[in-house]
Amino acid sequence: MSRKSLVSSMAAALLGAALPGWSQNLPEGKGKEIAAAKCMSCHALEARVGNGYTPEGWATAVRMMTNHGVPLSKEEVATLTPYLAKNYPEKNKAAAVVVPGPLKVSMKIWKASTPGSRPHDPLAARDGSLWYTGQMANVLGRVDPKTGKIKEYPLKTAHSGPHGLMEDKDGNIWYTGNTGALIGKLDPKTGAVTEYPMPDPQAKDPHTLIFDQAGILWFTVQNANRIGRLDPKSGEIKLLTPPTPKSRPYGMAVNSKGTVFVVQFGVNSVAAVDPATLAIREYKLPDPGARPRRIAITSDDVVWYSDYARGYLGRLDPATGKVSEWPSPSGPKSAPYGISAIHDVLWYSESEARPNTVVRFDPKTEKFQSWAIPGGGNIVRNTSVTPDSNFVLANSLVNTVTLVTLPK
Repeated sequence: MSRKSLVSSMAAALLGAALPGWSQNLPEGKGKEIAAAKCMSCHALEARVGNGYTPEGWATAVRMMTNHGVPLSKEEVATLTPYLAKNYPEKNKAAAVVVPGPLKVSMKIWKASTPGSRPHDPLAARDGSLWYTGQMANVLGRVDPKTGKIKEYPLKTAHSGPHGLMEDKDGNIWYTGNTGALIGKLDPKTGAVTEYPMPDPQAKDPHTLIFDQAGILWFTVQNANRIGRLDPKSGEIKLLTPPTPKSRPYGMAVNSKGTVFVVQFGVNSVAAVDPATLAIREYKLPDPGARPRRIAITSDDVVWYSDYARGYLGRLDPATGKVSEWPSPSGPKSAPYGISAIHDVLWYSESEARPNTVVRFDPKTEKFQSWAIPGGGNIVRNTSVTPDSNFVLANSLVNTVTLVTLPK
């Protein structure tokens, strides 16, 4: 027996031994045993359901599972999907509050080539193309907005879980392999992929990444509580540890001086990394329940964050430590997520509003305006800005990329 076959047999035996205990926690019905055997092969289903999904959302989620290597026959998919939709329906979603205003935007949507690819992060490249990480399909996707043509690039390591996305000055596309414990670089001209594995086995989940002005690549490793620094010239990786344990470094932005700011999703704080000394300073947010998830910086080097847990837009002035906050239009359950600054105006999405929204906040007037995303949006985890100042979204659960064209 080959080593691969032996490992598969052992895994199946272990899974079978665990099924009775897992099955006891699942609702009765046709599909229960499939859910126990397949949905819980790598994590407890009950711990990942969250607020549930619509039937369409569950169809996409099941396709994500198969993309990521869970073996399901067509018959099993046909049984499992309605079981999940019936027992874990969408609930506790905030009703979207659309705030009227004077600006008119247009939205254009493209479907990712592979169903269930779960576009996680978008990227607006300098050549006008739009990219996405197909997290569950193990691809990077490129959209040509002029022609609508979509091309997907397969990655080297299977099931590497491409997550964050960034372009370097030479047009290479860099990504984090969230389940592959690596940083990757794709050359779009050749399709060649170069990988940089994590130097510490504990750093299993590289998350978000960003370049500073010197061309150094910074990244977060959320569950390992690390902030990483990669020098593309040498390939050297350094991993830094924030002062607060389990702080879960998440979204990143760089200010005009090269300081790297990181929101810490596990605690109520924002961290700043000095690029010269690598010292980390943490700024505590006033509400202990704050859980910032993404971050943007305006031209005055003021930090803006989306407080996912409380439904707020926040402002942190690092020079004074002063924090100001505004409730997001759709309320405390709206889960503000991906955020960008465009000409010092904040644009973000409410990821748990139904439908998801695009929200605009003008710091000068402190006024909001918002729009519902066609097709529901579900879920905008990160955003990007085109060279001509339009807003780009990746919509994970509906498998799309959205271009929001702003008035000029």
